[in-house]
Amino acid sequence: MPKQRITKDMVVNAAFEIAKKSGMEQVMVKNIADKIGCSVQPIYSYCNNLEGLRQDVTLQVNRFIQDFIAAHIDKNDLFRSTGKAYIQLAKEEPHLFRIFILHQRRGVSSLNDLYHAEANPHTAEFIANALQISIPKAKQLHLNMLIYTIGIGTIFSVTTPGISADEIYTQQESAYEAFLKQALSGKE
Repeated sequence: MPKQRITKDMVVNAAFEIAKKSGMEQVMVKNIADKIGCSVQPIYSYCNNLEGLRQDVTLQVNRFIQDFIAAHIDKNDLFRSTGKAYIQLAKEEPHLFRIFILHQRRGVSSLNDLYHAEANPHTAEFIANALQISIPKAKQLHLNMLIYTIGIGTIFSVTTPGISADEIYTQQESAYEAFLKQALSGKE
């Protein structure tokens, strides 16, 4: 029987599966080799360093999350349902959620930088049109909900035995209502 040819995709996919099941800290050459069923030598031939491989895994995590969110949003209530989708992600895939939230973000030195790095540039326009508010107010509302959802999602993903999803959704909705009230007020 010929030997299996180990490809970079196989290595990255195995590392992703390990990260999904056990967290990024378990993405180690020995674990990847065990998952694929080979020696460590082919793994070392594809990754000069583990950090590069972890960056590839993070890219795959980001693609997974984009697909997950797209599959879980309500097209009739995009803004609210996107926040709920992130909480659902934290519930179903806590390790991937933590990788997504906790990965290094270079070039971010303000919340405005974070907003521009993380948000779709058209989201504020969409929110402004949907709620009939200014784009600066829409950006602030969106930033507030991003910060809140990241925080409560992180709490949700690290608690044991776990806070109920209903409690998290209720809290998230309360925050949305408070931030919306602020955005709809006359203050800029």
